[in-house]
Amino acid sequence: MEKAEIGLIGLGTMGSSLALNIAEKGHRIAVFNRTVSRVDTFKAEAGPLADRIVPCHSLAELAEAIRPPRPVIIMVVAGKPVDEQIAALREMLSAGDIVIDAGNANFHDTVRRFNELEGSGLAFIGMGVSGGKEGARHGPSIMAGGTEESWRRVENVLTAISAKFKGEPCAAWLGPDGAGHFVKTIHNSIEYADMQMIAEIYGILRDGLGMGAKEIAPIFAGWTEGRLNSYLIEIAARVLGADDAKTGEPVVDIILDRAGQKGTGKWSVIEAQQLGIPATAIEAAVAARVLSSMKGERLAAENAYGRNVSRISEPKKALLKHLELGLLAGKIAAYAQGFAVMAGASKPFGWNLPLPTIARIWRAGCIIRSQMLDQMAEAFGKDAATTNLLMAPTFVRMMNEAHPSLRRIVAVAAEAGLPVPALSSALAYFDAYRQGRGTSNLIQAQRDFFGAHGFERIDTPGAHHGPWGHDQ
Repeated sequence: MEKAEIGLIGLGTMGSSLALNIAEKGHRIAVFNRTVSRVDTFKAEAGPLADRIVPCHSLAELAEAIRPPRPVIIMVVAGKPVDEQIAALREMLSAGDIVIDAGNANFHDTVRRFNELEGSGLAFIGMGVSGGKEGARHGPSIMAGGTEESWRRVENVLTAISAKFKGEPCAAWLGPDGAGHFVKTIHNSIEYADMQMIAEIYGILRDGLGMGAKEIAPIFAGWTEGRLNSYLIEIAARVLGADDAKTGEPVVDIILDRAGQKGTGKWSVIEAQQLGIPATAIEAAVAARVLSSMKGERLAAENAYGRNVSRISEPKKALLKHLELGLLAGKIAAYAQGFAVMAGASKPFGWNLPLPTIARIWRAGCIIRSQMLDQMAEAFGKDAATTNLLMAPTFVRMMNEAHPSLRRIVAVAAEAGLPVPALSSALAYFDAYRQGRGTSNLIQAQRDFFGAHGFERIDTPGAHHGPWGHDQ
């Protein structure tokens, strides 16, 4: 029997979709699942692709079915199950074979696994896959980390199944060990911020203008025709326009306002803090999801304080323009923060993450795909020293046009009693970033007063202390 080119373990939603994608692109794939009956069911349901699928009922059978050097994709729940699967595979694989973790792993775990397998003869790739079920099935964005040699072995398959932007594959090797999973983590954190800002705009339209979902949907749909053209804006319009089959009401109106999360946003915030890089819009978005989960406390607080939301009196046409431009400014700030975190991580982790390449492989397939990413790739490519997107000339022009609208909608929302944590954090970040002389001189004076920490002077180098005496 003809050997498979690649193997896959884990036929859940993402694993099944990825396996079908690989088969559809002409590659023979061996598959295994812990619940073995799922393997035969999967092949039976694969239709015309079944001829390229090799069902395996044990790990030994899987290893035997793949052409050496054998790459095996693991698509199981992140954490301990991945370690257990790697341990089991080590008994079956040989020198030169490649284990590929394609789940949403914490990149620290990926670094550990890479190091644990180093010297064993087996290679390890930590691979971020973005695009959800549809992306996995028809073309995701793929972010790989590991040795370049191991990437070259699987590059043909992975670029074939990835999304394409004007014919260019949205898949790349980004660096050693945990580089790919780190980039995927930051991708998800930008996604958190983007989704939160869209929800905040929705809240202004719903609660500040009293608009229904069916009225809001065409507004978002219209924005996809301009600079806000992106996947998340597109699906927001579709979601808002959809009806619930049971009640006939807009489906968004019957969904409980409690957002879930799987950890990548929190990991990003932790790493940003560890690196000393502000990512305030992302932090606000993560905090907003946590606050949304506190449904009981929020209801109790509403009973205690009331919720006196006032309708916005600003002319609707003018407000809609501000909302569009303000959202654009907020999104730029969120992307700027995410890319700044990646730039800051390169040196301590030894990655040298290629920012232009990352922007390019996010242009299609992934959840945060947006027409702005083409401009971001160009901006980082023109000036390799640019680590903050806000300093790229194209985005300086865009922010100069858009930030007054962000300022206006944050002010309007605050006056109306509407929470916009991510948008307001993005504005505060922008204002602080462009303030040549801030107010931390007072903080330094206080630190020196109570702790003798010293401070720098604007006119004399070195460490200095203030004339506080000992009256503390």
